[in-house]
Amino acid sequence: MENKKILFVINTLGRAGAENALISLLSRLVKTDRYGQLKIYLYVITGQGELFSEVPEGVTLLNKTFSTQSVLDKCGRRKLRKTCLCALVKRLNGIRNFPYIISNLITMICRGNLMPDKLMWRILSDGCERFTDHFDLAVAFLEGGSTYYVADHVDADKKFAFVHVDYTQAGYSKKLDRDCYEKFDKIFSVSDQVKESFLNVYPCFRDKAEVFNNIIDSEKIELLARDGKGFDDGFTGKRIVTLCRLTMQKSLEISAEAMRLIKSRRKPEDLPVRWFILGEGDRRKNLERYIKKLGIEEDFVLCGSFDNPYPYMADADIYVHATKYEGRSIAIREAMLLGKAVIASDTRDNRDLIDDGCDGLLCKLDAAALADMIIDTIDNKELTDRLGHAASVKEKSVPDDTDKLMSLI
Repeated sequence: MENKKILFVINTLGRAGAENALISLLSRLVKTDRYGQLKIYLYVITGQGELFSEVPEGVTLLNKTFSTQSVLDKCGRRKLRKTCLCALVKRLNGIRNFPYIISNLITMICRGNLMPDKLMWRILSDGCERFTDHFDLAVAFLEGGSTYYVADHVDADKKFAFVHVDYTQAGYSKKLDRDCYEKFDKIFSVSDQVKESFLNVYPCFRDKAEVFNNIIDSEKIELLARDGKGFDDGFTGKRIVTLCRLTMQKSLEISAEAMRLIKSRRKPEDLPVRWFILGEGDRRKNLERYIKKLGIEEDFVLCGSFDNPYPYMADADIYVHATKYEGRSIAIREAMLLGKAVIASDTRDNRDLIDDGCDGLLCKLDAAALADMIIDTIDNKELTDRLGHAASVKEKSVPDDTDKLMSLI
């Protein structure tokens, strides 16, 4: 394989699971000569995200301009809205896509599941820069904007798409996609459950569908966990850590209520417990009000986003990830890699990742049930050590699927 040109496209380059997985995959590709002479290109639909500074040397960035602002903080959301407005007027996209927007908006309202961000991916995709280059392979690394862009606006011999989430629960549909997946040669899902969810919508693409384990740079994560600075707040009790965006999907109100129950049930002689949320998002103000209402401001702490969250994860006594749905959660896998005992919500996707009772614990997404499990686990060092060790061994044995991707071109 010589002089192969490969384009990767992703929606944003913020600090989230899929984005981190892409950076790890790109690093793997540029550091090896196993696949011959590769010319690797990257294009980011929104031109925004903190991870631009971590794009590996050897990858050509096609964005003429970009911003390292998060799409989740206040300034970043303002910039993203400006990008969306520009895309609406560019090439008269707002007018051309008006029937598409209205039709899908009505469908969402009728279903009681309004997701305006899903409507904007088509507009952003059509408003992006266009390139005359021909590629041997174009990879859409996320659902929505990057998939629409690669399908409609990229010239390539082969096109691959990645699906990272439970397709229907995340709000996607055939109507939104407008038959874009017909244009792809291969559709990679990050787990068996994600694959089956996608095929429930698109059974005709079963021959194209395949599971691809996201790449995690274990050496880098372990190094960052050791070298970085963790908590320095002087707290000497038990720490629960969650790494996630502050969004509806993450169900943090349930976690906050669980923390209130834990606090109320701890005996005076027990070590105090605090729950630390690492991440940012559009639900921050709502969560702050709810946390204040529960009276747990010192116990359920919204820490914000960190360039290096791994020392904080390493400081955790247990790692909890109680969300409505996931794909194959990168955050859970990172916590397992670092030898943490993980408690996760009992979803189809998490069942695919955790062997309940062996290398982690699965719990009903309910505040009382979650509180009970945390109380039963957090003081049991023998249990947390056993689960953490098994989790680390399991995560380190996950196969590297880079060859699966490259063999197809």
